[in-house]
Amino acid sequence: MRENYRDPDAILKYIEENEMQQGKGKLKIFFGYAAGIGKTYAMLEAAHVAKSAGIDVVIGYVEPHTRPETIELTKGLEMIPTKSVSYNNILLNEFNLDATLKRKPQIVLVDELAHSNPKGCRHEKRYQDIKELLTAGIDVYTTVNVQHLESLNDMIAGISGIIVRERIPDSVFDEATQVELVDFEPEELLERLKQGKVYKDKQAKNALNNFFTIDNLVSLREIALRRMADRVNMIQEKTLLRNRESDGISVEHILICLSPSPSNEKVIRQAARMASAFHGKFTAFHVETSEFSELSKDNIERLNRNTRLAEQLGAKLVTSYGSDIAEQIAEYAKVARVSKVVLGRTYTKRTMFSIKESFSERLTKLAPQLEIFLVPDAYEKKYVIRKKITISTLQRANVFNDIMASVGIMVVATLIAYLFRYMNFSDANIIMVYILSVLFTSLATGQRKYSVIYSIASVFVFNFFFIEPTMTFTVSDPQYIVTVVIMFVTAFISSSLTQKVKNHAREAAKKAYRTEILLETSQKLQKADTSKEIIINTAEQLGKLLEKNIHFFFGNPEYNKEPYLYKVAEKPEYVLNKEELAVAEWTFKNNKHAGFSTTTLPGAKCLYLAVRNSEKVFAVVGIEMEEREIPAFEKDMMSAILNECSLALEKEELLGAQKEADIKLQQEQLRANLLRSISHDLRTPLTSISGNAGILIGNADKISSDQKQKLYVDIYDDSMWLINLVENLLSVTRIENGTMNLNLQAELLDDVISEALRHINRKSIKHNIVVDQEDEFLMAKMDAKLMMQVIINLVDNAIKYTEEGSKIQISTKKRKHQIIIEVSDNGKGIEDEQKEKLFDMFYTVNSPVADGRRGMGLGLALCKSIINAHGGQISVYDNKPSGTVFRFTLNAEEVNVKEKALLQEGMPSIL
Repeated sequence: MRENYRDPDAILKYIEENEMQQGKGKLKIFFGYAAGIGKTYAMLEAAHVAKSAGIDVVIGYVEPHTRPETIELTKGLEMIPTKSVSYNNILLNEFNLDATLKRKPQIVLVDELAHSNPKGCRHEKRYQDIKELLTAGIDVYTTVNVQHLESLNDMIAGISGIIVRERIPDSVFDEATQVELVDFEPEELLERLKQGKVYKDKQAKNALNNFFTIDNLVSLREIALRRMADRVNMIQEKTLLRNRESDGISVEHILICLSPSPSNEKVIRQAARMASAFHGKFTAFHVETSEFSELSKDNIERLNRNTRLAEQLGAKLVTSYGSDIAEQIAEYAKVARVSKVVLGRTYTKRTMFSIKESFSERLTKLAPQLEIFLVPDAYEKKYVIRKKITISTLQRANVFNDIMASVGIMVVATLIAYLFRYMNFSDANIIMVYILSVLFTSLATGQRKYSVIYSIASVFVFNFFFIEPTMTFTVSDPQYIVTVVIMFVTAFISSSLTQKVKNHAREAAKKAYRTEILLETSQKLQKADTSKEIIINTAEQLGKLLEKNIHFFFGNPEYNKEPYLYKVAEKPEYVLNKEELAVAEWTFKNNKHAGFSTTTLPGAKCLYLAVRNSEKVFAVVGIEMEEREIPAFEKDMMSAILNECSLALEKEELLGAQKEADIKLQQEQLRANLLRSISHDLRTPLTSISGNAGILIGNADKISSDQKQKLYVDIYDDSMWLINLVENLLSVTRIENGTMNLNLQAELLDDVISEALRHINRKSIKHNIVVDQEDEFLMAKMDAKLMMQVIINLVDNAIKYTEEGSKIQISTKKRKHQIIIEVSDNGKGIEDEQKEKLFDMFYTVNSPVADGRRGMGLGLALCKSIINAHGGQISVYDNKPSGTVFRFTLNAEEVNVKEKALLQEGMPSIL
């Protein structure tokens, strides 16, 4: 492990694996080779030990099999009530998943891991119930026998002659936190069976005569022990495997080809065992040929089952398109560095005239570097015959159209040939007409056999109508025999090449369509600026691809019950009911696909897919399925589109987080600047105050009255400056925190201005401050205290940046429903470049007139915030002929005649 940590990628992978396990429950499996060896008994004993240690343990489901010892051990443990499910008019007691999740114990006992749930349960298999418990953070104890492991199914069927229907993926077994082997000698197990301790008498006799034979039990025990040893080795070699990958050492890559053949299951299991033994990659490769659309419903269902089996056994699914399967496999093997290919044994019928190679022989020639493993299987003639019959049945719908097209082309070609004969054209021209008609037939019909039959028929038609003696099939001139043979060969080769070009064109069109739609999706998602645009574009692309209505839930459907709907034209909209919404919620919470065509809640009308990355679910897509599964081609593209969508949403989320981080960084910079400015600006006036006060204390008797007065004035000015600074700082803090509450009341503007001028810096006596009011009874709705602060800041700013003796004018006027207040001066003015930044916080104008020791750049920024909070606007422009004007607006308050009279008399207004 220490060596593995030298590589950064290995460290990251190790951390990710640990993070994925955090918060999840732990799975402990009690593993055996047959029923009756005491797995459930051992599980119950472990539960009692855990309970005695103070752990919250409950029984979710235990199958006692009427065994007294097992029933006795269930006593003293809390039992969660089972769920009653009706199946084929029989009431079954099943594990209650929802009740267990609600109870949420520390450990729950769930017997029979491989059990298949009846219809009406959330999942098809019990191991899926257990996975949901683990995701919820609940530890699980369970039991399973070796014959229920998927990869060993064929091997055990060959030993016992019995195919076990209830199976679990090997990944469930391998990913368990702990597996405890419950072992028992086969002879002792048979003795227990005879004594009726395992099954009742009748069941015991049947078991002894069929499955429970000494040879079977010994073989099963050997397989179980070997599987446990493999699991131990697998855990120990994880570190070695990480080191191999991080050091660039190639690992084995095993490939199988998916097909609808019944023997394909055995091939998949064999390849999975090989991949596990070699600790290599496992790929399931499907080549979609032109004949795919002609497959029967049974074959398509079997292909889908084989695909799901490969996924369960850990295979990566890859789909390709072409007419030559061996060539496609060889090309992919070179690109993906496949080392081994596992095939089912094909039986090629050979005759003395046949030169056809078997599939494995051809693949060996195309990819000589591959190791090819053939899995033996019985040659199922019935399946091949049934397949041909089914294909013929499916083709009947197009047979009539193809036959009519062929006959029509033959009639037209013959009429043209008669025209050529009438015009005394040579036989070579007539032959070319028929060869050309063969090409047209290849293009007009769907299958190659029609062009082949047409080639033969054209020879006979040419012989019948144009070779002497006409209207017979006899040939008078032996040279015509050579002509007929050459004509047939030419027509046959032409038809074959045309059909091949046609198939290649169809495959090229599919690839072009795939590339186009994926490129279009990528471009649209890259241009999308918001999550909403990403959702709309993704739903649109999925709708176009699948030609189905798309329901797109952004975030948790529990809180966003109204999804974005992309409706395909002429498709009736399906309104999602509570049950469908519940499936969407489950998909989001468990980060797994659910609904139609899956093993989780398969009764749903829609297929629900999680738009996710390795850590998080961003959205859920619901696809209206119309009782038909999505073909492999569309499924492959759908996955690619959803991956693009998840990347775009993740990018959008990261950009949002980056923006928040930038805002926080700016706020931190503002705080730092504020503290720096405060420390500088407070130190200067405080030093002046303390120094002047020290002089007065120590030398009061020695200083003249004029000097004292000057010191008093300096102390007062510095104190007032500090008071204004503190007021500005408090206001800035309230604005930044969003806690500034306006106390809006109708106030007389003249009173507010007069009160503000009383608090102006004493240096104002060196300036000429004038108040010019168009109407002295102007009233506005304002927070008087804050508005005084605005006027004080603007006047102090004018005093600071103008020379002594300059004129500062405060003017007010009313225009419609607004009051305009202007603070102007006749100083040197402000440059245009500085005006743009004037209201930014901490910005100060560099002027030789201003007092260099003061000016934090808070005053004007604070004025703008206060005016904006009042619903007004503030601006700055040049005064004529020189100077600066600050203008801001407030909402006017109407004053009636009676109130005006009261104000003139000096009495308070009713406002």
